Amino acid sequence: MNRFAALFTALDQTTKTGAKTAALAAYFRDAPEDDRLWTIALLSGRRPKRTVTATRLAEWAAAKAGLPDWLFRASYDVVGDLAETIHLVLPPPREASDRSLSDWIGDIRALSRAEESEKRAFVESAWDRLAGTERFVFNKLITGGFRVGVSQKLMTRALAEATEIPEAELAHRLMGDWTPETTSYAVLIEAPDPEASLSRPYPFCLAYGVEGGPETLGPAEDWLAEWKWDGIRGQLILRGGQHHLWSRGEELMTHRFPELARAMDFLPEGTVIDGEVLAWDAATARPMSFAALQKRIGRKTVPKTLLREAPAILYAYDLLEQDGADLRTLPLVERRARLQAMLAGLPPEAPILLSPLVDHSDWEELATLRAGARDMGAEGLMLKRKTSPYHVGRKKGDWYKWKLDPLTIDAVMVYAQAGHGRRANLYTDFTFAVAKGNELVPFTKAYSGLTDAEFRKITAWVRRNTLARFGPVRQVPPEQVFEIGFEGIQESTRHKSGVALRFPRMLRWRHDKRADEIDTHEHLLEMLAQYG
Repeated sequence: MNRFAALFTALDQTTKTGAKTAALAAYFRDAPEDDRLWTIALLSGRRPKRTVTATRLAEWAAAKAGLPDWLFRASYDVVGDLAETIHLVLPPPREASDRSLSDWIGDIRALSRAEESEKRAFVESAWDRLAGTERFVFNKLITGGFRVGVSQKLMTRALAEATEIPEAELAHRLMGDWTPETTSYAVLIEAPDPEASLSRPYPFCLAYGVEGGPETLGPAEDWLAEWKWDGIRGQLILRGGQHHLWSRGEELMTHRFPELARAMDFLPEGTVIDGEVLAWDAATARPMSFAALQKRIGRKTVPKTLLREAPAILYAYDLLEQDGADLRTLPLVERRARLQAMLAGLPPEAPILLSPLVDHSDWEELATLRAGARDMGAEGLMLKRKTSPYHVGRKKGDWYKWKLDPLTIDAVMVYAQAGHGRRANLYTDFTFAVAKGNELVPFTKAYSGLTDAEFRKITAWVRRNTLARFGPVRQVPPEQVFEIGFEGIQESTRHKSGVALRFPRMLRWRHDKRADEIDTHEHLLEMLAQYG
C-alpha cells in the first residue's frame, strides 16, 4: 500500500501529463505483479464494490476520534470529502504496515460477508496501521469511491512505456469483461489468453466537437456525413460461434438486447461491427425516442412486453473486423464499402441495418440538412474524414460531431447543494423551476455550465439568502434566473412536472431577466409534444 499511496500522491499533485505518465511507468516497472494488476483495474474503473456505507464509516471515525457527531459533520461540511475528513481527524496510527495493495483489497472484498461488528473491528484496526495517504486511499476503497485524475488512455500509454508493448495492442487487451479475480497480470498483459480475446471489443474511436464551423475542416468532399443517432454506441462481436455486444463504456450488454443474437444467422464468423443500438419502429422505418430505449437499460432480463414495445436493432456504420482480420488501419471509405457489401440483401428480420450516409455537395447544403436532424430522430451529424483509420480514442483531424444547438428554457433556481471534490466548498448543484400559475414547479437539476468565478459568486449569494435547510440542500428565494440547455425531453411519471430532460446544463446566468419572466410549465409541455 505504501508504494500505491506514493503513486496516488504523485498523480494527485500534478496536472502535467508527462509527469503522470512517468510516475505510472515507474510504478508498473517496479511494483509486484498483483499490485500492478489491481492498479490497472482501479484506473480503468474496475473498483471493488462498497463494503461499508459512508454513514457507518463516519460514525466509527467520529467515535474513534472522540468527536461529537455534530462536530464531525461540521468538519465534513468544511472539508467536503469523507475520506479526507477521516484522514484528518483520526489520531496517528499505532504501528506501521507493509502490506501490499492487493492484500488490503483482498481483505476489503472478503469483508462484504462479515457482520457489522467484524467490519468495524477491521476498519479500526486498519486505521491504527495506516498513515497519511494510505489511510485516505483505504477509506476510498472500502466505500467503493476510489477515483484518481488519470484517463485510461494515459494509463495505457504509461504501461506501454514500461512494458515496450505497443499502446494500441495494450488498449485492446485491456478491453472486455476481465477482473483481477478472473485473470493475472501475466495473462492479461504479457501473454494474453487467445480464448479471452474472442469476446473482447476494440477500443472505440471517438470524435471531437466541431469548433466554429465545419468550413475549417477543409473541402466538404473529403468528408463522409452520417446522422448522429441518439442511442447506445456499441460493438457487435461474432467470434467462436457466439455473439457479444459491448457498450462504449466497456459494459457487456449482450443479454439486454437478445434480438441481436439473430445476427449470427445472417453474418459470417469473425465479424466486428461498430454502430448504434436503437429502439426501432419497423412500421415507419425510423428510430424510436431514446426514452423508449431507456426502459431497457439496466435490466438483466427484458420482459416480452418491452421486446414488443421497443424492439432493438444495431444501426451499423463501421466494419472493424472481417473474417477474423483487423480492418482498423484501412481508410474509412474502404471499411464502409465492405460493410455495405456485407449487409446488402439482408432480409427484414435481420437485426442489423446500414446507417445511411447524408449526401452533400458542400458545407452549406450539409448545414441545411443538419437543421432537420431532430425530424430524423438524430442529434445532429457525424463528420468523418474519408481516409481516416479507426484509431483508439480521440484524435483531432479525423472524426467530429456536429450537434444541433441545444433546446433551451429559462428557469429560476429554488434549491442549491454543495458539490464534490475540489468544488466541495461551493454550491454547484441546483434545482430549477418553471411557473405554473402562481406556483413554481421544479423540473430539473443541473450542475455544470458556469465558470468557477460564477460558482463562487452564486455560492456567496446562497449563503446570504438561505431560507431553509434540508440536510445538505439549501432552499433559496426564487430570484436567480438561468438559461437551461438540454438535448431532449421526455414524459416522466416520477417527476411532479411530468417531464425529464436529457443532459441538462446551465448555459448562462440570466442577470437580465426577472423571476416573473421565466418560462411556464405550459411551454415545457409544448416542447414535450414537439420534441418528446
